[in-house]
Amino acid sequence: MSDTSSADDEEYAVVLDFLAHGRSDGGHDYGDGPLAYAVSTDRFTLYELNLDPDADISILDRVRIRPDFEDGIERGREVDYEDLSDGARSELDYVIEDVVDANEQRFVDFYNDAQPISLRLHQLNLLPGIGDKLRDNILDERKRHGPFESFEDVEDRVDGLHNPEEVIVERILDEIQEDDLKYHNFARS
Repeated sequence: MSDTSSADDEEYAVVLDFLAHGRSDGGHDYGDGPLAYAVSTDRFTLYELNLDPDADISILDRVRIRPDFEDGIERGREVDYEDLSDGARSELDYVIEDVVDANEQRFVDFYNDAQPISLRLHQLNLLPGIGDKLRDNILDERKRHGPFESFEDVEDRVDGLHNPEEVIVERILDEIQEDDLKYHNFARS
């Protein structure tokens, strides 16, 4: 892509793990050079990034992956959760929490904008712990008193919904980790 791309075309990822000598499992890339595992902050896509030998990239760094890879990244590919290193898996929960916290309005808007998927299923029902009664409480509250303004507002106004931020984080992690989910609200399937 050209340098004239808009900010909307840009996508960033957070580095979950850095392996200075490549994979340690004896795979074909071992010793081929440094690599990193990262998760995108928009679509929660997992990446394996092959790095230049002198790349200055560390765990928790934010790197550009679209429209072009940031300097220091030679190439990258999407990977599944099972492909991540143990270190990357251990950091994933914390990074997702940070992304949700840093983009609170984006995820509060999910509570504001969630719609039915079918006659029997609503997007809100996909969130862990949200059954029909709690879903109806959320819908009733947003209809009567307008959009939610923050996670604290959601928690204060909806009886029975405790820590709505953690509910979102848990669903994102489910969508990243489980291959057989039919519906995705946050992570690219």
